[in-house]
Amino acid sequence: MQDILEKWIIEADFNRMQTAMESGNTTSENLINVYLERIQRYSVLNTIIEINPDAFDIARALDKERAFMGSRGPLHGIPLLLKDNIDTDDNMHTSAGALALADSFAVEDSWVAVQLRSAGAVLLGKANMTEWANFMSSTMWAGYSSRGGLTLNPYGPGEFFVGGSSSGSAAAIAANLAAAAIGTETTGSIICPASQNFIVGLKPTVGLISRAGVIPISNSQDTPGTMTRTVEDAAILLGVMTGIDERDPSTFKSVNRSYKDYTQFLDRSFLKKARIGIPRFYYQNLDPERLAIMESAIALLKKEGATVVDPVSLSCELVNWSFDVKRYEFKKYVNDYLAKLPASVPVHTLSELIAFNHNHADVALKYGQSRLIWCDETSGSLTEPEYLESKRKNEEYSRAQGIDAVLEQHGLDALLLPGNYDGTDIAGRAGYPLITVPAGYASVGSTTSEGWITKGPFGIVFSGTAYSEPILIKLAYAYEQATKHRIPPA
Repeated sequence: MQDILEKWIIEADFNRMQTAMESGNTTSENLINVYLERIQRYSVLNTIIEINPDAFDIARALDKERAFMGSRGPLHGIPLLLKDNIDTDDNMHTSAGALALADSFAVEDSWVAVQLRSAGAVLLGKANMTEWANFMSSTMWAGYSSRGGLTLNPYGPGEFFVGGSSSGSAAAIAANLAAAAIGTETTGSIICPASQNFIVGLKPTVGLISRAGVIPISNSQDTPGTMTRTVEDAAILLGVMTGIDERDPSTFKSVNRSYKDYTQFLDRSFLKKARIGIPRFYYQNLDPERLAIMESAIALLKKEGATVVDPVSLSCELVNWSFDVKRYEFKKYVNDYLAKLPASVPVHTLSELIAFNHNHADVALKYGQSRLIWCDETSGSLTEPEYLESKRKNEEYSRAQGIDAVLEQHGLDALLLPGNYDGTDIAGRAGYPLITVPAGYASVGSTTSEGWITKGPFGIVFSGTAYSEPILIKLAYAYEQATKHRIPPA
């Protein structure tokens, strides 16, 4: 029976799991058991940094609740993973992959955890990640953390690039080690690993989902997001997590611009009336096979009836961007987060974190901490002229003179971008949404500076303006249903 359930669970979506639990063919407890066995079997991937010791108890309680009171909805009893920078007030730690926080328990649930628990999800564990969301060192390998080791891509373990920083979240869902995961993105940290691991990644507008209880990099750019195997599951998860949270003032901007049910936008026929722009500037670094995948996607969009405007140009393409917003905001907001941790945690400021790493260099500094030191050189007050000018520049050139301008100029619904870092930076600076969908598999690829081969899975990305998630979901769903490119790793 266990073997049958494991075969059945491969690529199962939320609806399929709910149907099986409602009919009595399986239970949440059974799902937990199968996923934990798979996590153990494929532990070489290093996707999971910690398992929730209460997972079975929670699942049993939810099974009883279903039997006596009915289901709470599409997430009732569904096992999910959280990236290790998302607070949970339970018996799991929240460490951002850092040894300095290896024994840190959050003092309260993050907004994300509260919403998921209320919807009946089982928080199965924490996913490994690039330490400090890849803002610790300029030489750190994607997917590596001092606490969790190196996450590997299940399509080519030890060979293919896994992407970061939501590496464990992406690889675990690709390998069917949980039903779905929550990642976070500042610039590319959901979209890039989702693309590299052949899953659907949705990075929402900043402010659509509260960041309260998420270890920060940049208040201007950070957001939680969804990592799933289907667009429909992404739409379900997104709706569960939206809402107004007084702990995160950015959420007040989403009043009358968010939805609790994004499944209403799963429109298979939307491409017939869609207008999509092709910003060729962001295609120039693609190797031949990945460029061919993008050209094939463009041809499919046309075949499905979309109007494709090719090429389009953004006036900000040649802007000399800086990283000052992330640099200055990191110290301010990390200090705020660390200051609230219990006295038992050994670090409560960025300076103390740097000192802790220095004193434990043999295990904590495999790749150094150049970015932490760079950030600590700022005042942490967000008053420096360099910061204020960089923030103004980011907002003006990425929004009004960037994404918004090109969409308005050509009457576009969205832009089509490749699923690598090149296409995610401008949306990150703008705080605008992105969604990536599996698009093809490259048999030959280039080699990164870290030595990874970038061949393998590759996704396309739809980019839009603020709160355009409904349109992006329509586009992604229509493309997904027309192609069905997603395949699990062997």
